[in-house]
Amino acid sequence: MKLRVLGCSGSIGGGLRTTAFLLDDDILIDGGTGVGDLTLDELRRIDHVFVTHSHLDHVACIPFLLDTVGAQRDRPVTLHASTETIANLRVHLFNWKLWPDFAAIPSEQAPYLRYQPMALGESVRLGRRTICSLPANHVVPAVGYHLDSGSASLVFTGDTAPCDALWAAVNRIENLRYLIIETAFSNLEGALAEASKHLTPDLLAGELGKLRREAEIFISHLKPVDGASTMEEVRAVAAAWAPRMLEHAQVLEF
Repeated sequence: MKLRVLGCSGSIGGGLRTTAFLLDDDILIDGGTGVGDLTLDELRRIDHVFVTHSHLDHVACIPFLLDTVGAQRDRPVTLHASTETIANLRVHLFNWKLWPDFAAIPSEQAPYLRYQPMALGESVRLGRRTICSLPANHVVPAVGYHLDSGSASLVFTGDTAPCDALWAAVNRIENLRYLIIETAFSNLEGALAEASKHLTPDLLAGELGKLRREAEIFISHLKPVDGASTMEEVRAVAAAWAPRMLEHAQVLEF
């Protein structure tokens, strides 16, 4: 499996893109603004989108993906997410007011978009690849994802505050190689992180202390304005895990 980082920033500006990953050439993990950098041919190849939660920075380009290539495909794009996230997208995004309902275009019998509810802990098998949803703790219903090639695994936490259930699941992954975990705010912004259910460097160190597996650690969701200084704080408090900043266009193979 090959994971290509299309976007991993908490916002935009200076060439940064919000959260989106291309798995091999046919699966998106979240659909933030980084999807817009794909070519038309690359967009046409996407058959599945796994959404962690309904916040705009993680779904912004899914409507444009469908609008751009829906008519050029012979089957709908399948959107996998929790029932709560699907409900949020149907009510607040694909509602004919903010954007057309692509689950009914051009017809309900042959739509551009198909929803596939995914229960927490459920696994989806696509060829030799297995994708399983993981617990997360956010202000809206949210999950992370465990991506397993058979020989190695990658975990993406999505947006989360401290979450013991996440680590209970991660620690059961025997072939874990990579962990992508968010740190959205600096330690000085602890109150904002608590209110919005994100991690700070200090909270991150506490969460990594629950990890019982060896893995390469990458930090995502840093903000453009203070991301570099926040990453310095991460290195200071979490040096034992040798965390690295996840980079736009980075590729992880496993």
